[in-house]
Amino acid sequence: MTCTITDIPDCMTQQTGMEVSMVDLKEHPIMLTLQDAISGEGFLAGITLYGRALMRKEDDGKWWMYGVRPAAIAESGDTIEETFLRFRNRYKEVLFDMAQESKKFDDFKARVDRFFNEPDEEDERLWNNALKVIRSCKMSPPEPFSQLPRESPESKPCQIVVERLDVKGKRFKPSDNATDIYALPNAA
Repeated sequence: MTCTITDIPDCMTQQTGMEVSMVDLKEHPIMLTLQDAISGEGFLAGITLYGRALMRKEDDGKWWMYGVRPAAIAESGDTIEETFLRFRNRYKEVLFDMAQESKKFDDFKARVDRFFNEPDEEDERLWNNALKVIRSCKMSPPEPFSQLPRESPESKPCQIVVERLDVKGKRFKPSDNATDIYALPNAA
């Protein structure tokens, strides 16, 4: 059985309870967890992103990653790994630019919050539709996505946390660290 975003109703009506072996998804929903420490003019900020992106292979033969939350970033590569790394670096460059343009922490935080909360409604709709397909078809992820970790979108809602790290009394511990992750949403 092959499911595509355009035939969600067929997937829903033809379910057999068995896992689908192959799915023809054009849009691959990706969940992101990224953590950064960014220096600004007189401040050090910690940013933790729980975001969303779409990845798809375009006509140019490259994989493209389009930000959903945050929406204003897109990058490409020959593999999904290269595409993620390029997207990751571009996101960090955007944070660096915002820190450069901010006179104080509150300005920086406001810029980052605004950047994160300006959605691309079409890509957000495509992300949600792709998640519905994955869940309604009970699909196994296609190559090259089959080795990515799985996470529940409900347990990691979209959000960005911007906090000041250079405050007196701030205590740091190893459990504060987060590994960069790009994952697929769970099918269930």
